[in-house]
Amino acid sequence: MYPGDAEFGFELLVCRWAEAAWPPGESSDAVARRSADSRTASEDDVEHGSTGNRVKASDAVLVARQLGTKRRRWDTIVIECDPAGLAARAQFGERELDSDLLHIVRNAPAEWAWYRDALPYPGYPWRYVRAAVHRAAGRGVVEKRRKGNRIEIRRIAPYPDWVRRIVAIENKPDLDASAARALSGQLTRDVETALADEVWVATHATGNRVEPALLEDVPVEVGILAFTFDASAPGDEWADATVEWHPSDVTPADAEADENRRTTRLELAERAYGSGWRSYHDTMRPDCRHFELRRVGRALVPHCAAKGRPQTAAECAGSCPDFEPEPPVWRTGEWPITGGPGKGIKRLLRDRREWVREREYANDGADRNSE
Repeated sequence: MYPGDAEFGFELLVCRWAEAAWPPGESSDAVARRSADSRTASEDDVEHGSTGNRVKASDAVLVARQLGTKRRRWDTIVIECDPAGLAARAQFGERELDSDLLHIVRNAPAEWAWYRDALPYPGYPWRYVRAAVHRAAGRGVVEKRRKGNRIEIRRIAPYPDWVRRIVAIENKPDLDASAARALSGQLTRDVETALADEVWVATHATGNRVEPALLEDVPVEVGILAFTFDASAPGDEWADATVEWHPSDVTPADAEADENRRTTRLELAERAYGSGWRSYHDTMRPDCRHFELRRVGRALVPHCAAKGRPQTAAECAGSCPDFEPEPPVWRTGEWPITGGPGKGIKRLLRDRREWVREREYANDGADRNSE
């Protein structure tokens, strides 16, 4: 069972499973080989249509949560990447490149040129582009110099084509009638807009001969994953994902020619690259003395000692009546971790995210199962 009764805990476990075992339906031997590295890192942390024929063995995988556009936000996003391209993307830093920076980095010339000559007109005043140029140079993602009264730019490296596919997952552990009705309209729009190449629904397995999700009004193009989680199960048996319905690839035929779609997807991928799925500590209060991380299988999920249960992101805020800042003595004398437990939790989650990202492009295009 997932931690607590909230969708939030289920979502975190789905993200952890996707990070270690994507794509669904892959052979257990392949998953076991790839998860060997993942198992080692997780243990260190605590001590302190089927997609199988479309996902290449050499694909790297990045997982993020609660990302989307102005009109649609997905629970889980899986970015299938080219490992060589992902390694090249690392030259531009660990932080995401927003739309303004992407406009500059993707179009920056190999040789020095006035930025107005080098960059296509963005559709808004050049003074905003000039401000973005200064910001990009400050981040070190382009080079800048002044020649006379003009600002010239030069790229540090070509921006790589690192994103292969984007998969959207909607997490609904309990598909009651009201949730299913709302979900149907959302999924239909996902299929029609086709911003993601593939769409799934993740739900909690009931054990029935026919899973209830199959009886709901879900578009036939959407795949259905039924999850069972067992925190006490050994090794990689903590999570079991059964493909109840195979998804269809909804990528439009003219996808390569649709520059707006390509740009939006790249912005989405950049946000996933920068934040990952463990960024929940940015919207919760790990500096509270009651905030803990607990192991659930191979995942580390938040737990509130005051409530005695996993908390949601909405509950864990400064307005919580149980909120108590860490005592100052916890943040001094290097006990137990420099900066206090809250800082240690943030550092742990950040290091875990960076480790996974480095693991994915470490072999520069080699078979991920050999990692």
